[in-house]
Amino acid sequence: MKHMQQTMRWFGPNDAISLTDIRQCGVSGIVTALHEIPVGDIWTVDAIQERQQTIRNAGMEWTVVESLPVHEDIKKANGASLRYIENYKISLNNLAACGIKVVTYNFMPILDWVRTDHAFKNPDGSKALRFDQVAFNYFDLFLLKRPGVENDYSDEEKQMALDYGNTLSQADKDLLFKNVLLGLPGSKVNFTRDQILALLENYKDIDNHALRTNLIHFLSEVAPVAEALGIKLAIHPDDPPFSVMGLPRVVSTQKDLNRIFNAVPLNANGLCYCTGSLGAEPHNDLEQIIDDHGGRIHFLHLRNVKRDSKDIFREAEHLNGDNPIESIMEKLVILMQKRNVALPLRPDHGFLHTMEEGKEQYPGYSLVGRLKGLAELRGLEMGIQYRLKHTQN
Repeated sequence: MKHMQQTMRWFGPNDAISLTDIRQCGVSGIVTALHEIPVGDIWTVDAIQERQQTIRNAGMEWTVVESLPVHEDIKKANGASLRYIENYKISLNNLAACGIKVVTYNFMPILDWVRTDHAFKNPDGSKALRFDQVAFNYFDLFLLKRPGVENDYSDEEKQMALDYGNTLSQADKDLLFKNVLLGLPGSKVNFTRDQILALLENYKDIDNHALRTNLIHFLSEVAPVAEALGIKLAIHPDDPPFSVMGLPRVVSTQKDLNRIFNAVPLNANGLCYCTGSLGAEPHNDLEQIIDDHGGRIHFLHLRNVKRDSKDIFREAEHLNGDNPIESIMEKLVILMQKRNVALPLRPDHGFLHTMEEGKEQYPGYSLVGRLKGLAELRGLEMGIQYRLKHTQN
């Protein structure tokens, strides 16, 4: 039977978690990117091969790119977008020449992810990532104070945000601001207020329809190139799967996925199946997404979320949350047999355990937390594989 290819994310040579640490978790593949290359610049064969060799020297293979980032000018479809699309095609060619055939990307404007709390304390003392809509509203209304923000909230929402803010110390407010604006994976640099407001200004006339049009244009250009090269593009869903700071969202729901894949039906136009991002939207049927788009799932991000209310979600243990992870795993195992493919899997995020507190690491990417998640997912897959094998016999 086909088994998932177990991988972990590595943020490159500046990652405090080493390749040796990751290999000892029992993985064979690395998920990484050339983070040091400015977004939009070409990834050269030499640069790709150098990183490949570093990973091979540690006993693993670079199996998934996460991410080959899409320049903001492409998302905005401005005058420079065509040049950046051509650069993207060249980078795809160079990755294919080096044998790397799964490329993840996202189409979220400005911020790749948003959480209001990076250290929510679980009952056992471990810490998790959390999003609280009321806390975010306070940030948006009273800390960021973006132009026109008052039009995006009801009087009740404004009052709830103000009441929440009145419970915070100045240190709490500073931390909330920092948490929200740490938006680029692997980066330790936060956006300043002036920087984020300037970036938001560029999107003031771009709504969901316009951003979706720009995404489909991008895919109509790069997906045929990827198809010819044997590369699988895997779009990552929006995180969180709803608008923040008035920004458009176009990869949040099942309807969004249907539109994207119907518009550019090539198999290279595929999905990074992230149960955390998709699962934070309660109306998404994660099992139905596998049924509808299983042939386009090229990369797996498996994690769980717990929705404490309509306004709050937090990252949960991989096997315990609101997502039906057991039935999801069974569907994915069966899917791999039907497609005769070993899909790459990474445990997406993990709790920060007490033994790792104080160590340098990117939020959500502690080693022990991810190892725990991977071990649980590995055991779940093995159990399902065993049952299916013996049921068939």
